[in-house]
Amino acid sequence: MENCEISCLVLTDLQPSQFYISEKKLRDIENWFDPKDLSGFEPIPIKLLDGKLVMTDGHTRAVAAIKAGLDSVPLVWDEDELDWDMYRACVSACQEQIILSPADLLTRIISEEEYKEKWDKWCDIMQAEIIQSRK
Repeated sequence: MENCEISCLVLTDLQPSQFYISEKKLRDIENWFDPKDLSGFEPIPIKLLDGKLVMTDGHTRAVAAIKAGLDSVPLVWDEDELDWDMYRACVSACQEQIILSPADLLTRIISEEEYKEKWDKWCDIMQAEIIQSRK
């Protein structure tokens, strides 16, 4: 799949690794985002994880694009070394909550305060549990 022509992919082909979107971050992106000119759009990084194309970042940009009526945006293969245990936990939590594409995040846009409470706190707990399990 890593040899797949990345330009053939659409946003609905991608599995999110995040299950909430910050309303504030989304507003900030919508202030500069021009769906008719993607030249300044930072490509969304993706990786193949257990046979799924997973977004490793760029969830809010993907939601902004979907809200603007786009079905594809620039994508790039993520070359970074990632902690796969943590990404698997994130993807599993997304799937449990029926977040199977960035479009599913349209109903998961929450205030910045809720985002910190629900997403950031969940990430902190998940990461601590994974690190503890490695000891």
